[in-house]
Amino acid sequence: MSDDSTPTTTTPSAAPAAREHVRGPRKGRPNGQWAVDGKSPLNHNEEYKQEDDGLSVRRRILDTYSKEGFDSIAPDDLFGRMRWWGLYTQRAQGLDSSHTGKSDAELSDTYFMQRIRVDGQILSTEQVRTIAGISRDFARNTLDITDRQNIQLHWVAIEDVPELWDRLDAVGLNTITACGDTPRGFLGSPVAGIAADEIIDPTPLIEEIRERFINEPQFTNLPRKFKTAITGHPSLDVCHEINDISFVGVRHPELGAGYDLWIGGGLSTAPRFAERLGVFVRPEEAADVWAGVISIFRDYGYRRLRNKARLKFLMADWGPEKFRQVLQDEYLHRELPDGPAATSNGTPADHVGVHDQKDGRKYVGFAATVGRVGGDNFARIADLAEAAGSHRVSLTPHQKLLVLDVDPDKVDQLVEAMAGIGLQADPGPFRRATMACTGIEYCKLAFVETKGLAARVIEDLDQRFDGVPLDPPISLNINGCPNSCARIQTADIGLKGQLLGGEFGFQIHLGGGLASKDREEAGLGRTVRGLKVSSEDLPGYVDRVVRRFLDQRQGEETFSAWVARSDEKEFV
Repeated sequence: MSDDSTPTTTTPSAAPAAREHVRGPRKGRPNGQWAVDGKSPLNHNEEYKQEDDGLSVRRRILDTYSKEGFDSIAPDDLFGRMRWWGLYTQRAQGLDSSHTGKSDAELSDTYFMQRIRVDGQILSTEQVRTIAGISRDFARNTLDITDRQNIQLHWVAIEDVPELWDRLDAVGLNTITACGDTPRGFLGSPVAGIAADEIIDPTPLIEEIRERFINEPQFTNLPRKFKTAITGHPSLDVCHEINDISFVGVRHPELGAGYDLWIGGGLSTAPRFAERLGVFVRPEEAADVWAGVISIFRDYGYRRLRNKARLKFLMADWGPEKFRQVLQDEYLHRELPDGPAATSNGTPADHVGVHDQKDGRKYVGFAATVGRVGGDNFARIADLAEAAGSHRVSLTPHQKLLVLDVDPDKVDQLVEAMAGIGLQADPGPFRRATMACTGIEYCKLAFVETKGLAARVIEDLDQRFDGVPLDPPISLNINGCPNSCARIQTADIGLKGQLLGGEFGFQIHLGGGLASKDREEAGLGRTVRGLKVSSEDLPGYVDRVVRRFLDQRQGEETFSAWVARSDEKEFV
């Protein structure tokens, strides 16, 4: 770990006059922008981050908290710095929706959610078995694949964290900055270096950023979380429009293969899509560009109000032209060439099904039910992969799992065996296209159940629509609160759990989506004021709206296009 506070490649060094031109005149209250207002903390979150770097809590976890128990943990560590190592207190059991909104201390159990950072890397079957063993030994067999391509465990006791970390370290995995105001785990193409139709392999870029900048104090005190997505696959398989920074593979007519750069995306309660800077990023300079962008966020991001601290708010105020100017002038000290926009080749971004690799073997994508797998099944996946000639598995940003390097003559064997543990290579449309967040089972922010509800809804809807052509499938994203961890605004049908008219239920978002073959541009879902649905009524509501779409569909019209042109009465 370096002691340097800022990398030489990203240190702002423009003349004062130029920097003042970039900042513009100061207006009103300070926003906590370090480069403008100085570093004086404007809220308690900023105070505890300056008092002690979040990474430093590791030593206290190992030497004190794991030995003296949960009650020994200092509050700022418990509800703050421990997130820098992927640990959140989970919701205490038995607290229903009426408790949501109370303080962390009132809602928290004495157990933790532990997030394991994957960064889009391909997992060996040894790593898969290690994670499965951790799940069984320390997490009551819980194991979820998240839509950030991470592994999430529950019921972790502080006493078990040191051994949990040791086991991960032994196989090259970790939990560093898996949460907190840090560069979170990356989304990376799950078929990096594998797919026959790949534009560029992003693996070297991901590895370079990890090696140079992750676990470095220069980027462990950001205004809020910073999400990265990197792909070289033409299916646009990392949801690039909704990340803080995305590198998307393109071919420049003169410079060859490289990346299209997108900045400032994010959902939650104030959704905003990322914007292209219009530049072409050469592979050899992409890590420096990443460092420049995250440095802008660190130095110019808004820190006064937590709900205005994401990079998307700075991008909204600056716009792409100014952002590009600051990046080039203050941080890179060179201009970036203009470049072409990335476009989808129309193949499904979830990679479910059987596909060709560059080397003649196959990769097979499987749908778990909203990412819920469990430790026992995760170990079984390693066994079944090896029986099919594979030693490698990858996860997707759509809560799916891929087995790579499958012998072509063993594909059918693998597909049948995986179906036996609930993983489908040819799933029904709703099993394939439904995602769900953690929900009230473990999350302190949630109002409603999600994972179990989603499983019941999927089973119901796939029976109702058995034999009904749904191409492409209708995506159904279920979220337990307004924060959109399950990307509700970018689903065909998005469900936001909240208090509605004195009752807990779901607000409906309709017609959202990300760029694909069937949709040239990303779009946020449409809401209908006053429209809500209960958990019990959810399958019937989805059935009614989807059949109405099928009845009124014009040619190959998509669900989102139908929503955009239809009257609100069609959505009730």
